[in-house]
Amino acid sequence: MTTLVIGANGQIGRQFCELAEAAGVPIRAMVRREEQHAWFEERGIATVVADLEGDFRHAFAGCDQVLFTAGSGPHTGPDKTLLIDLYAATRAVDLASELGLARFVMVSALRAEDPQAAPEKLRPYMAAKFAADAYLRGAGVPYLILKPGRLTDAPATCRVATSREEAGGENTVSRANVAHALLHLVQARALVDREFHLLDGERAIPEALA
Repeated sequence: MTTLVIGANGQIGRQFCELAEAAGVPIRAMVRREEQHAWFEERGIATVVADLEGDFRHAFAGCDQVLFTAGSGPHTGPDKTLLIDLYAATRAVDLASELGLARFVMVSALRAEDPQAAPEKLRPYMAAKFAADAYLRGAGVPYLILKPGRLTDAPATCRVATSREEAGGENTVSRANVAHALLHLVQARALVDREFHLLDGERAIPEALA
């Protein structure tokens, strides 16, 4: 019952891993470089070194669920966006399918289905997320797709909304709230083949993501 966390060293990934460790949820944090291991080791979090641009099959050993929260980051070009947010994501889905994993939890983006509506520099990212989501839906792996709005560094409130209307027209969500939402979803094993938008709001996470 171990969840492989792909993208564990990212801003959301680190927060999620700390929450999971504190909650006693078995995880394995996938990191790209050996020197990233120390941060997780200090917190008692199991890690595996694997590169999304290389062979990362070994990272799946002993895991029955995947959380994909990796991203190419805001300072890379379209080439890295394609390699990480699309190609690596679809390869991870293929491995989950081949190995018979119980579920694949994908962190996508709000309105990924309409990349032309995004700012120009974000359009490759949105298009990659849209394509990766579509690939996951058709792969035959039980899945969840979480679509956060524009990310902020505000503290966690653990109160969210699942539509802009419910959020009073706002389109933001804190990374901390995303991490808490992911902790809930990773443990809610009965939830499969569902998609959720996620914004800061007023509802408790278990109520909103039911």
